Amino acid sequence: MESNNNTILITGGGSGIGQALAHRLHDLGNHVIIAGRRLDALARAAEGRSRITAIQVDLDDATSIEAFAHRLTIDHPTLNVLINNAGIMRFEALEHRRDLADAEATVTTNLLGPIRLTNALVDHLLTQPSASIVNVTSGLAFVPLVVSPTYNASKAAIHSYTVSLREALKGRIDVIEVIPPQVKTGLTPGQEQREGVPLGDFADDVVMQLCSEPTRPEITVQYSQYARRAEADGRFDEVFAMINGG
Repeated sequence: MESNNNTILITGGGSGIGQALAHRLHDLGNHVIIAGRRLDALARAAEGRSRITAIQVDLDDATSIEAFAHRLTIDHPTLNVLINNAGIMRFEALEHRRDLADAEATVTTNLLGPIRLTNALVDHLLTQPSASIVNVTSGLAFVPLVVSPTYNASKAAIHSYTVSLREALKGRIDVIEVIPPQVKTGLTPGQEQREGVPLGDFADDVVMQLCSEPTRPEITVQYSQYARRAEADGRFDEVFAMINGG
């Protein structure tokens, strides 16, 4: 994607990685649309920035996504960048029978949400100059954290989906995968206080890489590259033990 003069949609833009990217991309001279379920969080994220637009949408509901996409392309016809960032992470115990509500919600939000929204917008994006689709996955797509099995699996699935999407849209839409390490956000309770990459540092790195090489297929920071290449480098068991405290 180009560094400025885009109209960018970021899902989950009211907090965390989505908000940090929205602010940086706005400040580079882009019109940024942030979307999510909580209008109050979106309004706070947009405050003081004239070219950030907040739109409420339920990204877990297929009908809501279709209506949102239709309205979006009418109200913002220059939309040319989609950043699928919204996601949830739930801890699950696999050692006994359990209620699968968390697992099902994770699949709906993290996997079906981006697939549905991309499907709803792809025809429009194909008509736009310098169009890009950016999917935010996780280092845990490559080396799983045992306590979040469905989250890991959903991100691994989006990684695979992104590879296919990139090939299918080659030469027409740039498809980019952003692979975060553990970033200090509110994705899970207490995550801001645990060891990890500061949110500002991560967002700065991502935007710098996007701008310096707009068509690069993957964006990693130092720590996510460690997990991304673990299997290829023959270090999977080592990294798995490190991530899981072994």
